[in-house]
Amino acid sequence: MYNAPAFAKPADAEDLRISSCIRQASLGQPWLEKTLWGLRDQEAGWIGAEVRNRNGSHDLGPLQINSWWIPRIAALVGRSPGQVRYWLRFDPCFNAEAARWIFLSALRSTGNYWKAIGIYHSPTTWRQTRYLNSVARHIRTRFGNAVFRPV
Repeated sequence: MYNAPAFAKPADAEDLRISSCIRQASLGQPWLEKTLWGLRDQEAGWIGAEVRNRNGSHDLGPLQINSWWIPRIAALVGRSPGQVRYWLRFDPCFNAEAARWIFLSALRSTGNYWKAIGIYHSPTTWRQTRYLNSVARHIRTRFGNAVFRPV
């Protein structure tokens, strides 16, 4: 579990909700919780976020789930795309669980942790590389350099 340094700003209610949702979405797996925090810190979204991308898609909610995923998630949960879009924006737990699903799906298909981090962001290799390096920096910043060492 991450302990904030004494000089860190106090968490507001939104931060606490997102934190609780990340913990819940990690299913008790510390490595997965750290991964979701790395994605969250990289994406820096917020509850209600809808950020337009250059390609016309939108990044939604705290973990900035791309709207490209909406039809797939809607089919998976048996709900309308409109409802899924709303939940991705305004329900931080649904957003964190969708992030977990996207990441774990990529991990299952590639068998490679870092490749799965990159796929979370983009299908383009050079964008994946830039992104995974940035996420690794965020994970180290939050959890320390020893986070990647075997226990």
